[in-house]
Amino acid sequence: MIAPDERKIYVLDTNVLIHDPHALNHFDEHDVVLPIVVLEEMDKVKRGFDELARNVREVSRFLDEISDIEDMKEGCPLPGGGRLFFQMASNVTDMLPESFSRSYGDNRILAVTMSLQKENPDRGVILVSKDINLRIKARAVGLISEDYRSDRVVADLDVLSSGQVKIDDEHWAVMSESMKVDGLDHGNRYTVVWPEDLPIPNINSFILPPGEREIAYRCRKADEDRTVQMDDSYSHRSERHAVWGIQAKNLEQDMAMNLLMDAELDMVSLLGLAGSGKTLLALACGLHQTLDIGIYDRILVTRATVPMGRDIGYLPGTEKEKMEPWMGAITDNLSYLLGEEAQDLAAILGEHRIEIAALSFARGRTFTRTWLIVDEAQNLTPHEMKTLVTRMGEGSKVIILGNNAQIDTPYLTAHTNGLSKVATQFADWAYSGHIILKDSERSRLAAHAAEVL
Repeated sequence: MIAPDERKIYVLDTNVLIHDPHALNHFDEHDVVLPIVVLEEMDKVKRGFDELARNVREVSRFLDEISDIEDMKEGCPLPGGGRLFFQMASNVTDMLPESFSRSYGDNRILAVTMSLQKENPDRGVILVSKDINLRIKARAVGLISEDYRSDRVVADLDVLSSGQVKIDDEHWAVMSESMKVDGLDHGNRYTVVWPEDLPIPNINSFILPPGEREIAYRCRKADEDRTVQMDDSYSHRSERHAVWGIQAKNLEQDMAMNLLMDAELDMVSLLGLAGSGKTLLALACGLHQTLDIGIYDRILVTRATVPMGRDIGYLPGTEKEKMEPWMGAITDNLSYLLGEEAQDLAAILGEHRIEIAALSFARGRTFTRTWLIVDEAQNLTPHEMKTLVTRMGEGSKVIILGNNAQIDTPYLTAHTNGLSKVATQFADWAYSGHIILKDSERSRLAAHAAEVL
């Protein structure tokens, strides 16, 4: 319960509601103010079938529901306990510095915030915006401004699990004393008592003993009494590390192929530098399990169609033809795997049961017995990621690939995108795995560029 004198006033920019349609639920017992210009800007983009338009319509429906009261002057009740107010005054722009345009939407939002600060000197008035320039302008005129942080999945990216736990000599010696061995068909399973001063590892993360040995134990189970079961079935090269002519080049790729080849896992997320092998590994393991073993019926590839530079504009043709320019990474890796130039894309995709789908057409579909590769997932919002993952039917597996250093979508950061959301929320789910690939294996030039540029 927040004391009355501690209740703040938050002024929201349009982009906050577009970014998170449920943002109004996240301000606890504080008051929220929407300048009328926010509704006007939302009205301009509400038509359409893209994610932005859908979010705006969802916000509008919520506003319509909570504003159905007799007296809106007292504010509309919010789920968190605060109240929502609509700022309608027209003369607030008089407070702006002369150099600020009175007709510009961002400046009108600034004016509302300045007016509220003057009227409520004893309460904290905060402008919340995803727009960095607007936040800077707000601070320049003496206002408090913040980024919208309620959807941040981690407070610090260092908290994002790497998928592996390095053990030092001292702790490994203690663990070794309690280690018990149970034989398996492939390798051994070990039961160890985990040291009290070490965090319990996530299920399906990898435990690295001290030394320079190419070995990693996979955590299979962790009990509340700090008993951990792990196996070494991937501490040596096996058929799981050489599929479709692809051999793991480092221990992290070894771990990634371990997770990709485990049919018991429904989701695998691979984060890594450019050239770390994410797409190649996902395709090779998918082809093996689709064409050679028959676990899956098809490979489906999708990605966010966000350009890195200037947009190439609207493209003619069918859905597949429109997606071809975005799927260069897939066709390049297919060419490498097949040992031939992938000139006839349609024939190669059909022969190897690979389909390309636009993210826009995922809603309403169900993917059964499908190996789904979501490429460039750092450019997806958490809502888009949820839409994709909830499409997965029985016997399917989703592979989520991305690099948080290459985000091209406005208002998304390494803290708020769908890739980080999945890696965090599924970190300790028994049917998912996650690895960060830190070494670039594309070429020595690519590896050096990723390090110094």
